[in-house]
Amino acid sequence: MSDTPSLDSPIAELCREKGMKLTGQRRTIAHVLSESDDHPDVEELYRRAMAVDPRISIATVYRTVRLFEEHGILHRRDFGGGRARYERTDDHQHYHLIDIESGRVTEFEDAALEKLLETIAARMGYDLVSRRLELFGRARSRKSKA
Repeated sequence: MSDTPSLDSPIAELCREKGMKLTGQRRTIAHVLSESDDHPDVEELYRRAMAVDPRISIATVYRTVRLFEEHGILHRRDFGGGRARYERTDDHQHYHLIDIESGRVTEFEDAALEKLLETIAARMGYDLVSRRLELFGRARSRKSKA
């Protein structure tokens, strides 16, 4: 019996729906990605996967991430810092605010922003079919708020 996580993770389920073969190590990587509440790069994903299954190699993580990306399961994001980071593909519309000093990525939704983007596109003669917005900022210091 394998000590890898079950097929119950959302990413493993997506893989299964797309007819992908899931080895134990791919299952582990899918599980780790499903449990992530951030946007890990491959190195961080490797560290997390190694904690679950020490037999996983960095090459396996790279190949699996590329495979998941090719099948539309993951999105590659470039938030600066020289490393691609990944998040699960879904229909949930959200945006990213990236702290340029810490690299921390905050996801957010904003109905007013959605409406504004639709209005701008319509004014220019377009219907939006996709959108991606990444904001880069520097956190305000607590002292300046006082």
